[in-house]
Formats: sequence, C-alpha cells, structure tokens
Amino acid sequence: MDRAIADKIYAGVLGKIIGVYHGRPVEGWSYERIMETFGEIDYFVNGKMNLPIMLPDDDISGTFAFFRALEDNGYPKVLEPQTVGKTWLNYIIEEKTILWWGGLGRSTEHTAYLHLKNGIEAPLTGSHQLNGPWIPAQIGAQIFMDGFALASPNDPDRTAQMVRAAASVSHDGIALDAAVLLGSMEAMAFSERSVDKLLDAGLKYVSDKHLLGVIAALRNQCAKTDDWHQVRAWIAANHGYDHYDGPCHMVPNHLIVLLSFLMAGDDFGRSLKIATTAGWDTDCNAGNVGCLNAIRLGLPALDKGPDLRGPVSDFMYVVTADGAAGITDAVQQARGIITAANALNDEPANGIQPRYGFEFTGSSQGFALCPRHEGRQAALGLSNVDGDGLKVDLKGLSLGVTGSVSTPVFVEPFAASSSFAMVASPTLYPGQTVTAKLDLPQGVTARLYGLIYDRDDAIQRIEGEWSESTELSWTVPSTNGLPLYRLGVEFGSDTRFDGQASIRSIDWSGAPTAYDIDGMLVKSIWNLTPFWTRAWVSSAKHFAPDFKYTLCFSHPFENGVATTGSRDWDDYSVESSLDYSINDGAGLVARSRGHRRYYAGMLKGDEALIVKRYDDEVIVLSRQKVAIGAVGKRDLKLSLNGKSIAFMVDGVAAGEASDDSFTSGSAGFIVEKGTIVADGFHIRALA
Repeated sequence: MDRAIADKIYAGVLGKIIGVYHGRPVEGWSYERIMETFGEIDYFVNGKMNLPIMLPDDDISGTFAFFRALEDNGYPKVLEPQTVGKTWLNYIIEEKTILWWGGLGRSTEHTAYLHLKNGIEAPLTGSHQLNGPWIPAQIGAQIFMDGFALASPNDPDRTAQMVRAAASVSHDGIALDAAVLLGSMEAMAFSERSVDKLLDAGLKYVSDKHLLGVIAALRNQCAKTDDWHQVRAWIAANHGYDHYDGPCHMVPNHLIVLLSFLMAGDDFGRSLKIATTAGWDTDCNAGNVGCLNAIRLGLPALDKGPDLRGPVSDFMYVVTADGAAGITDAVQQARGIITAANALNDEPANGIQPRYGFEFTGSSQGFALCPRHEGRQAALGLSNVDGDGLKVDLKGLSLGVTGSVSTPVFVEPFAASSSFAMVASPTLYPGQTVTAKLDLPQGVTARLYGLIYDRDDAIQRIEGEWSESTELSWTVPSTNGLPLYRLGVEFGSDTRFDGQASIRSIDWSGAPTAYDIDGMLVKSIWNLTPFWTRAWVSSAKHFAPDFKYTLCFSHPFENGVATTGSRDWDDYSVESSLDYSINDGAGLVARSRGHRRYYAGMLKGDEALIVKRYDDEVIVLSRQKVAIGAVGKRDLKLSLNGKSIAFMVDGVAAGEASDDSFTSGSAGFIVEKGTIVADGFHIRALA
C-alpha cells in the first residue's frame, strides 16, 4: 500500500478517537447548556469536569469491533448483513459491551441485539417492518461505519455496499442513507479535498427524499452566513429533536456533522469545536467529523492549533468479548484496517510488525511519562518526528534519578468506573517474554518493568535487570494471577546525562511459557470484585472469586463463557480442577476469538466432548465415554498444537481431534445451565 494512503488511514483512526474524546464529556447536553458552561469548546474539557480523557465509549468500541466482520470471515469483497449480525453476537456481551442498553423498543441497537439473540437474521433485525417507523432512524448507523470506509480508499461503491450491509443489522431507511453518505465521502476524501465536491459525489448514493431535502436546505443556510451559530439555530428550529419521534434521531445529528464539515474549512480543530459545542450527541458527531476531516486533510492538520494528539497518545479501549483486543491504540487499529484494505484489493499483505513500532509520524501508542514513577522524574517529554521510534527527552539523569515511560497493557483504574462497562483482559502475562530495541547514548542503561494490581487493588512494581544493551529481553515473572496494568522502560545513568534516548520497538507474542493461578485469592467476602477479577471477560451470568477455591462460574442458559488471555496465544495447554455442581455440560475453553468462536473440552453427563463453536454451529469433534463424568471434582486439561487437539480428564486421554478453524486466542471456562468452581488455572506454551 502506498505510504500516503496508509498515513491517511492512521489519521482517520486517530481523528475518530480524538473527536469522540472531544465530545464525550458533554454528550447529551443542549447547546444552550454548553454555551452557558464553557462557551465554544476549543479543547478537551474533561479536566474541568474531573474526568479522564480516555474512557470506554460505544462509538469507538462499535466502530472497531463490528469492522472485525471482515477479518473474521476472510475479507469478503461483498459484505452480507447476516455476517455482521453474527459478529455482533460473537463480540457483544449482553448488558455489558459496546451498546447503549436502553431497552427493547427504545434503543435501536439493543432492540436489534435482542432480535439477533432470538434467532432473527439481519437485515430484518433492523428493519422498519419489525421495529416501526422511528426506532431504525436513530444515529447509530453513521456512528459505526468509519472502519469500512477507511478500508476502501477511493472506492465509494464498495464503501456504500459495506456500510449499508453493516448498518442494516440495526437500522433502516433514512439512517442507512445517512451512513452511506458519510462513508462514501470518507472513502473519496483520500484523494479529494473539496468539501463541496465530496458532498455532491456522496449525495449520489442517497435516495431518501427527506434527507436530500434537509441537506439542500442546510447548504443554503451555510451559504448565507459565516456564523455557524446562526445555522445551528436554524437546525434547532426546523430539525431539532422535537421535530422527530424517539430518542437521538439521526437527522438533527447528521445536520450537525455536515454543518461542522461545511463551515470549518480546512481547520481540523474548528470542525471539532463546532461539532461539540453544537450539542446533542456530541461524541458521535465529533467522531464522524474528526474521521472525515483527518482523512481529507491528513496528519499535518491534526498538529495545527491546540495539541489534540498529545493527551490522547493514540490510546483507546475497544470493549468486547475478545478481552485483550480491547487494550489497543490507533496504530494497531490502523494496521488492521490496512491489512483489510490490502486483502480487499488483492494486494500483498504487510509484513509482521512489532506490537509497538511507532511507524507513523507522531505516534506514541499509549506511551507517556509514567504516572507511577518513583522519585524525581528525569524523563521530560516524548516525540516521534519521523515515524522511526519514540524519542525520550531526559534531563538530570544520574545516580538516584531515573526517567521512565510506560503504556497501559490493561485497564486504567479510572476507566473501571466508566458509564460504559469496562470489560477487558491484559495484553501481557507472566511467562511471556518482552523484547525491546533501544538507542542508548553512552553511559545510559535501561530496564523493562511492569506495574501490577495486587490482591488489595494497590499498585506494585516488578522489574527486569539494568542493561547497557540496546536489545532488552525480560520474561515476566509469576504473579499468581495478579494482572499487569502497565509496561514501561526505565532509563538510568551513573553520571549526569542530559539528552535523548529512543525506543525503536517493543514486542512479545505467543502463549506464556508458564502462567499459573493457584488457590483462593479473595481476601474478604465483602469484596467480591477485586481488581484482579477484571482480567477475566465473562458472558456467564454470574462470575466471582470463590471462598474455597479460585473462581466460580454460573450460567442459567447455554454458552456461559469466561476467558482471559489474548489473540497472541497460539499453541498451548489449559488446565484446571473443576468442581461440578448441577450443569448441562462444563469445561475448558481455548483459542477463543469472542464468545461464540472457540474450542472447548467439556464433560457432559458421562461423556467427554471436544467441541468447536463457530457462531451458531456447535460441532462435536470428539465424543468419548468416561468412568466418572460431570460430578464432583475433575482434573481437566485441553491441549492445542497446530491442528491437533487433545483432551484429558483426571490424567487419562479423553479425546483427540484435528481442526484448523482457530489458530490462536484466549483461554478459560464454559458452563451451560449450571455452575462450576475452578481450583487453579494453568497455561503452558507448547513447542
């Protein structure tokens, strides 16, 4: 792929998340309240409201989670609504992830999800036929479409098809046309900068007469004045929320997006200011504007005016049932979109890149001066001028004074209390080996370190050895299941040093050589949600630490799954002692990619089963009678090495199978219509 296109894909991802963070603190506020409280919002106002900038948000999670419908299904050149519907079911955990859970008949997406859950297929799930006149006309269709546009640079036809298919899972009619309009404009913005030309070309994909009429009227209003406030007043008077049925209708917000686009010129910051200050669904609107204008204007536009990139530092949460994939950043998401674009265009795939490669100008991938640095901080700033590594400015480095930078590998403490459920797993685990390539001036040493949440939810530190080498390697030591929260690089020197060191790359991959959780970790019956339990992503209805063993899972229906680990985990064994209560089958899960795509080794009655779940299909790969089935305490072990799958019960072989549907993924437990208690959890990488 041409580097200029790749840069614009990264810019679009970054513009999306910056816009969402810009608008999020005042989401749902009226224009009048915003103006009275802040005036025009030129910059992030989270600090004035005692809020962090980076929090889980449905507009980010949905955009990048639903886009996985392409990767998970072999990058089809024509996207079917049913495919996206299955992606919803795989990654959404009911009442927890991605959506506004506003209720059947109130929230468009919640309504569509319940239809999918009950066996209705898309696009009927989002149709006027099933959901009436106004539910399918809410804003979500245009919120979640950006990934498909970014994967189709200069191909508005393919964008229009994919956006319409994806959005039809939950929307219909005018909302689909609005989403297609914005998506096609984003696709064309890779080579066209003219606002009017983009809008004219995008309107060719719109057939809804009401939408065409209100856009024409809006353009007429914008042509009459340079004052966007006057146009915003016209929108409120003629097309505000009170003119449409139901909550969060698409039309008022769509007009705010186009107002911001039409009246900000080539000023990226001004376009966000208008979208946020104008009120209503501010994070959605600023996110759409940010993505579109970042593609159109390119990365340099994001570095003009106030520093919008620095506080964001590329970082985002994508909250889904695929836990560790939720701790991510704009570079990693851009890589995934570039891979999709190459596949869709029959172009060669990019080579494998280190997790942290900093290859885009200005990228930092979540790295910042470590907020938990101990003592005087000698690191003063970070920069990435040319996409060739992260430069760390150091001043006063000397004996007793170090400098450290770090990035999240799990949930930040403040994110756990977000209004959207924070569901994730760490990306880094004990038993994995981290490698780093550095540029170190003479006399400067470095070491890798991690911060963990302990049993009391306090932050503790683990660290590697100091080294003068420019290539560091550190195997994360055992923590007995306590999760890593940040990964950092610390710089030191025996003599005074002022200057720069550089981080070229940081990487790890594969399953842990040994990851163990043993015994009872809960310390009090009055605290059943210690932070270490957040390392588990559970779609089982009840999940908690156990008072006798380690963890307890209970689910009244089929497919209650709880997992930890990441997509890096490939060939490994998972082992645990399970104490069976009433159930209709329970056991171990491996290579999970969401909670409806995985392998499982289960005991059901007096049979040992190796099962593959692939969306709606549950395929038994092996079935074998066992002497003692799903009663009492049983030792289970499930091993996966390449295509080979082996299941053992109480140390005795209980089934073998061969399958290559899933090559890697997280591990955990499954219980159906009952309860299991787990005594310990053990992962071993297999050669």
